Amino acid sequence: MISVVIPLYNKAATIERAINSVLNQTVQDFELIVVNNGSTDGGEKIVRQIDDNRLKLIEQENLGVSMARNRGVAAAQSEWVAFLDADDELRPTFLESVLRLKEQYPDCSVYATAYQRCNANGVTEDIKLQKVPSEESYRMDNYFEVATFSDPPFCSISVMVKKEALLTIGGFPKGVYQGEDLLTWARLAAKYKIAYCRKPQSIFYTGEVSSMEKPKRIPDPKDPVGKCLEELYNSNPNNGFLKQYIAHWHKMRASIYMRLPKQSRYCRAEIRKALQWHFNRRLILYALLSLLPYPLRMKILNLH
Repeated sequence: MISVVIPLYNKAATIERAINSVLNQTVQDFELIVVNNGSTDGGEKIVRQIDDNRLKLIEQENLGVSMARNRGVAAAQSEWVAFLDADDELRPTFLESVLRLKEQYPDCSVYATAYQRCNANGVTEDIKLQKVPSEESYRMDNYFEVATFSDPPFCSISVMVKKEALLTIGGFPKGVYQGEDLLTWARLAAKYKIAYCRKPQSIFYTGEVSSMEKPKRIPDPKDPVGKCLEELYNSNPNNGFLKQYIAHWHKMRASIYMRLPKQSRYCRAEIRKALQWHFNRRLILYALLSLLPYPLRMKILNLH
């Protein structure tokens, strides 16, 4: 059996789609735990209307997505836990795919698949993967290299984790509201083995028309993820690509600031932090772009 955890916060419009994507799996041996994280739009009422004895609803006040996932993990009856966000969906063969990985690579603690992004116009595209073999499935011993040169290779809707492993690293980080999943995967990758399937098995709905439009959220100025990644490196100094991955994290933050008005100095600050970890010529281009007026900068970015 697999326990599937869905954190729910004000996703009444999409929670039924998410739940149905679990109920319609080709593998039916699962429990589905929805943690209502203080919703105010009545989404939990939709969950209660779904008649399936494998579905459980847990209520809690709004404590953030990490605490909602951790609450679901604590309630999970299986030693294996998968996750789904309330506005995304699984392909019907997701559970079948991660279980097949488990059979192929029984020494791993993390089983993950690629995923697709779907924008606000309904256009779906595969994530971009680099530094991966041609085989559809393999043991990903180079997670930090792949994550540095690719889109995030997996996310909170495309992974199954051994419950014990997740609890050992402390679960999802409390008080972190942006990048909490990336930090969790990094902590797992530094300690446990990962098996990976390149065939997309889930759909992430971005809510954006273009990746170059103005971001909806400003990065946390305290950057707890960056600080925790530095601590992770200090504990694993021999991991060759972890330094590059930390630089990549700051580059991602810089790219968000780049697409926000009046945030150029924060963009340059993130570029400097990235360069401290690893030199990348593209960062110099970012620095030059950050000096341009915002309208011209966005025009150039949208050309690429």
